[in-house]
Amino acid sequence: MKIKTLMDFLHKESPEPIGDQHGYSDDEKVIYIENSRLETARDQTESKELLAGGTQWADQSLGELLVDFGKLVPEDLDQIVQYQRSKGLYFGEAAVELKLVGQDDILQALSIQFGYPYGGGEESLSKELVMAYSPFGGQAEEFRTIRGQLVSGWLSHDQKTLAVVSPESKDGRSYVAGNLALAFSQLGRSTLLIDADLRSPQQHNNFKFTSRIGLSMLLAGRVKMEELNYLPDQFSNFQNFSILGSGAVPPNPAELLGKNTFQLILRELKKYFDVIIIDTPSAAYQADILSITSVAGSALLIARRGYTRTEGTKRLLSLLDQARAKVVGAVLNQY
Repeated sequence: MKIKTLMDFLHKESPEPIGDQHGYSDDEKVIYIENSRLETARDQTESKELLAGGTQWADQSLGELLVDFGKLVPEDLDQIVQYQRSKGLYFGEAAVELKLVGQDDILQALSIQFGYPYGGGEESLSKELVMAYSPFGGQAEEFRTIRGQLVSGWLSHDQKTLAVVSPESKDGRSYVAGNLALAFSQLGRSTLLIDADLRSPQQHNNFKFTSRIGLSMLLAGRVKMEELNYLPDQFSNFQNFSILGSGAVPPNPAELLGKNTFQLILRELKKYFDVIIIDTPSAAYQADILSITSVAGSALLIARRGYTRTEGTKRLLSLLDQARAKVVGAVLNQY
């Protein structure tokens, strides 16, 4: 995914309807199809977009996917199908009973068939990314609940940039930001995670990438044109997820974030993503938080049970009010 080209492949415009000589648009022309229902040109266009917008594996069978993953060889398929028919099982159940694949292999293949990719086969990611490793567990369900509340009460065409903030370090901001970004991407929303913690960044550890090119370099104007082709990074296991790392830790984070450049970068990226989640430093760095949240406009407050102090939370809320950032919710973390 490229910042230079502004991810134009995510920005697909529908063709304009062309009117005929009588002044009627194509949307009003009725086409007869085999299942005896009437379908307009718009219906056909939306159907094509629905199919084209799904996962690239949507038309593959479970067996074909498992062969592509290297979990089965073609010769195994006949054996599984014969066993499946004799026992009256689903293909996946038969393959597991024959001990040719494991349950995790089946879940990963099914998730791709149903447009719900996760990182079950991505061993390099941090185990803290529960939306990647345990998308069907209890913690993942909590993130889906948070996501659902944000979709219904915050996310809109005008509000799509969310800063994840907390009073202290070790409150779990990076944990929440990373998993929440993955949760939105699994919903089918094109999602960008930005690591704007230029003090002690963590997302490069969570997602295991080493690129020195990132936000700090962009803000400082130290990125060559050809290097922009590699920003932001896109992870193949998550077709709707991209990440812009922090880059090298600079000596002047507050000054870089306070530049108008940060606002311009976010304004441009908002055109090409449905959701932008921003990881931030702790509220001890007040100038950083003011710059980030004033541009983001919305903030999700993270507190850690038995660790975060009430006084620190009050100071952060005052800071967000000063930045005119709307607090859209709060998460009580416990670990």
